[in-house]
Amino acid sequence: MPTKRPNERYLGQEMRIPISEDGQVAAYVWPVRIVRIGGVPCGGPTVGIDVRNQEVARFDCHQARGHWHGGLYDPENPNASQKSFPEGLAEVPDQVAWAFGKIRDDAADLVRAAEFGDEADGVQPEMVSAAVEALSEHLAAQGDLRGKAIADNLIRG
Repeated sequence: MPTKRPNERYLGQEMRIPISEDGQVAAYVWPVRIVRIGGVPCGGPTVGIDVRNQEVARFDCHQARGHWHGGLYDPENPNASQKSFPEGLAEVPDQVAWAFGKIRDDAADLVRAAEFGDEADGVQPEMVSAAVEALSEHLAAQGDLRGKAIADNLIRG
């Protein structure tokens, strides 16, 4: 699951689904994660992969301030692993779709990049595909929590 930092808020029900036979590698989603970036309250869905509950890839789909983390995520220095979404991915639905696609297509490589080679070998493509589908459906079923967070002035649109 995503690393929770002080003063962050989460809306909706999280979901975590194993993508390896031993259950040590999993994909997850938080419907809305509310954070401050540069003093600006922002938020949206956060999806990612963890190994033994340690984040190895996280996609923060926060509209204009959206980004992702690859390699081993360091909660003490999150900027060290931060990467930009590809050019043109400025809307939350596009960022979420790209993130789920990246997990579906590259889960083992994302785990390996975080120096979990043995665990990467255990990632099962059919489990990844099923997890991405279930997480996507779960996120849709949660409704427009980001819109509610904007309406409640918890984040900026």
